[in-house]
Amino acid sequence: MAVLEAAAAVAAAPAADFKKRVKKEKKGVSNMLSRMPKKPAEIFSEIANDFKKIFGSDLLSIILYGSGATQDYIPGRSDINFLVVLSEKGIEKLQQVPDTVHRWKKRNVATPLFITKSFIAGSLDSYPIEFLNMKRNHALVFGEDVFSALSFDAPHIRLQLERELKGKILNLQTRFIETEGKAKRVKELIRVSIVAFVSLFYALLHLKGLEIPQGKRDVIKLAAETCAIDGEVFLTCLDIKEGINHVSSSDIQAVFNAYLKEIYKLNHFVDGMKI
Repeated sequence: MAVLEAAAAVAAAPAADFKKRVKKEKKGVSNMLSRMPKKPAEIFSEIANDFKKIFGSDLLSIILYGSGATQDYIPGRSDINFLVVLSEKGIEKLQQVPDTVHRWKKRNVATPLFITKSFIAGSLDSYPIEFLNMKRNHALVFGEDVFSALSFDAPHIRLQLERELKGKILNLQTRFIETEGKAKRVKELIRVSIVAFVSLFYALLHLKGLEIPQGKRDVIKLAAETCAIDGEVFLTCLDIKEGINHVSSSDIQAVFNAYLKEIYKLNHFVDGMKI
């Protein structure tokens, strides 16, 4: 009897240990989620102080950009993106940054972009869309608003639009072939690529002189109407990105085909734009 009881105790031990581990992991996840900011503004002061300690007077500005600065921010799911503007001397201190950046990643803060004002000024002809979108959707966290005085030349925006669209077509086609037609991988390709097109839609509407809506979905709808493309295709892809639309494995191929077709039409529209 004693032997049986001992055996039962031994058998029960792994199960008990497993339950303890699960409980501990759940507690860890709960603690992590509790530290996720419901609004990015909740961490402005703390993150600014962290970078002040590293860069001192070489820290010129910290700016929130991306979905965190819009109504599209989803706590715990959206990355929080910061632009950190440094002096020419400050950019030489990046070796002091990794520990701080790693710690903030646990709270959904992406690795910030560390740049200088001269880098921004010299990039407006080659990367106007990135800075145009940052200027449109940003919040000043600390220091100078380096976006306030920025202006953009329409020909530079149109040229980058064309370059980006052609590059994305080639990339999507290549990566689709690499999926080997497997539904899960095709769906992931759609998921990781769709957000970039929202940024391009912003730029396109800016070129057309239209008032740009705040939400991503409204931007897609207005851009589709402006370019005579099927906005529903892009909205479906955005649903896939956000986990709203659970497209079946048998239908994902058709979604991708429609997605690529509309991108080709968008590219044709941009090719014909007169600036």
